[in-house]
Amino acid sequence: MEKNGRKLLLAGLGMMAAFIVWTMLIQTVDVQPVGQNGTNIGFAGLNQWFHKLTGVHMVLYTVTDWLGLVPIAVCMGFGILGLVQLVRRKSLFKVDSDILLLGVYYILVIAGYLIFEMIPINYRPILIEGRMEASYPSSTTLLVVSVMPTLAFQVWRRVQSSAVKKIIYTCTTAFTLFMVVGRTISGVHWLTDIIGALLLSAGLYLLYHGTVSLTEEHKWNSAKNYRL
Repeated sequence: MEKNGRKLLLAGLGMMAAFIVWTMLIQTVDVQPVGQNGTNIGFAGLNQWFHKLTGVHMVLYTVTDWLGLVPIAVCMGFGILGLVQLVRRKSLFKVDSDILLLGVYYILVIAGYLIFEMIPINYRPILIEGRMEASYPSSTTLLVVSVMPTLAFQVWRRVQSSAVKKIIYTCTTAFTLFMVVGRTISGVHWLTDIIGALLLSAGLYLLYHGTVSLTEEHKWNSAKNYRL
């Protein structure tokens, strides 16, 4: 388990490094004033080609926008679980460590979203309700791909029924794929915005998963040594 945790952490760090490099490339490679009001867009040729290929589908944008409430509900659900454990056990340190780490993880996801809202890298290829909005990384993609795997992970750990596990895992995977593909072809983001969101969310999730694995390995070793 410890080796697995370390591998997950290294993979997470690798994805975070890839996200940083990707963000730097977006600001230096093929930068052209092709965005709204002449704003600069990196990988302009690729982004323009893909945007023309997919077009704009506002119905799909609206559907995926509303479905973005699903991962928010998941976050709230785990927040309630943590609160219930806190009230019953009367100590923050007695709340399950993976739930505490999940709370920290969700805070990091929100922080990542807010940082790029305040420091726009790209603006959307179209106006939303007449306004220019930050587009990098895709916030909906970031939220979905960061949160939904934690649902599958927690269900796999806490639910005993293998049938229920498989159903939730399948539904979670299908929902995540639909949201990523839907957001990509809706035309409200540049292709590079979606890729950036995937890199960042994958990196954050792998760091969370790896940290949980290492924490549990440490507890198992401590209990083993105590018995000895």
